[in-house]
Amino acid sequence: MKIDLSGKTALVTGASRGIGESIARALGAAGAHVFCAARSADRVREIAEEIGNATGVELDISSSDVREKVKALLEQKPIDILVNNAGITEDDLFIRMKPEAWTNVIRTNLDSAFHITQEVVKKMIRARWGRVVNISSVVGLMGNPGQANYAASKAALIGFTKSLALEIGSRNVTVNAVAPGFIQTAMTDALGEEARQKLEERIALKRLGTPEDIANAVVFLSSEQASYITGTVLNVSGGLYT
Repeated sequence: MKIDLSGKTALVTGASRGIGESIARALGAAGAHVFCAARSADRVREIAEEIGNATGVELDISSSDVREKVKALLEQKPIDILVNNAGITEDDLFIRMKPEAWTNVIRTNLDSAFHITQEVVKKMIRARWGRVVNISSVVGLMGNPGQANYAASKAALIGFTKSLALEIGSRNVTVNAVAPGFIQTAMTDALGEEARQKLEERIALKRLGTPEDIANAVVFLSSEQASYITGTVLNVSGGLYT
């Protein structure tokens, strides 16, 4: 099944590395023009140049001016596909978690999706076409020790996804979430062999996922082939959580 997103414009946050970079590349390969957004301006510009039909954008999603920067992008091109991917972790056991660690994670992972999405969907609604894909986490479905703040932010994204889908579905705008499991990243690459094997033992498919596994799910949800799917959480965890 070949997906063609020619003529569409996508905004991907956190596009400087890992899952976000793979999503940006996959959307570009499908024909979309991609705004690759991240705090690392040089890196996203380099990625955008490699993609070709893309623009690197410096964007700190936790900053107070994030709405103004998104509005400036919308003046360049209407955004048809929004991928809220950027996020952070500040892990600690709940009893020791500092209030600022809670606030930082909620502000970055959840509040930013509210601010960015509210600006973008206004034009999607007027155009009567749009795709919003929120990158949640399997941790938001099953919890994880030491990640009460992160799990709370990702579970809240799921509730946000389902509620917004009900509000704007009549305007032909779909809103879905992808919940990645354990994915091969720089962090998991740094694990020792024993720790990695323990992770893989918990997964039905007995392997970590790749950033491309998540990107493929996002491209599908962004396409016409997924036009009758909304308010859904696509669990891409290799059977870690069923």
